[in-house]
Amino acid sequence: MSFTSSWHAMRERAARSAGWSNCVTALLFAATAHAGCTDELPNARVMGAGDFCVLGFCLYDARLLADRPPVGFDRPFALELTYRRGFSVGQLVGTGMREIDRLAATPLPDDLRTAWRADMARAFADVAPGDTLCGAYLPAYGVRFYRNGQRTADVADPAFAHAFFSIWLDPRTRAPALRSKLLGGS
Repeated sequence: MSFTSSWHAMRERAARSAGWSNCVTALLFAATAHAGCTDELPNARVMGAGDFCVLGFCLYDARLLADRPPVGFDRPFALELTYRRGFSVGQLVGTGMREIDRLAATPLPDDLRTAWRADMARAFADVAPGDTLCGAYLPAYGVRFYRNGQRTADVADPAFAHAFFSIWLDPRTRAPALRSKLLGGS
């Protein structure tokens, strides 16, 4: 075997090894992207999953995790969103607050809206395709937020937590097909 062919063989083995290393790293990251969030629910399993698309543009994939069905506000659960497109923290907070306002039974007081906007701004960050935001709903406490497996904020406010998760789980959601899939429907 010549030096050149030995060199090429070594290079191919190194490239294959690096490829496997990258695959293993990607798999480990995928497995832990929501790990922090589900640490709050040791027996969690996926209750349902679906994507949220508007006019053919898919914005994120969603998964609802809980220990058992049916999922409701009486037991812990987690909602994980994996983004397909990038959004700024301002876009996330603005959209979230508009949906909370829309679903509220009565208009929210300005000071409460200001506090909840600040809570979301603290919990969220700009997202890029592939980023995951996860919220763990904890009854009688509130919500604990994670971004790519790292805890970002706790909001110790059960009313906020209920209003926030109602964006997806309330029967009046703007995404009824996604709600049905998250809750285990087809």
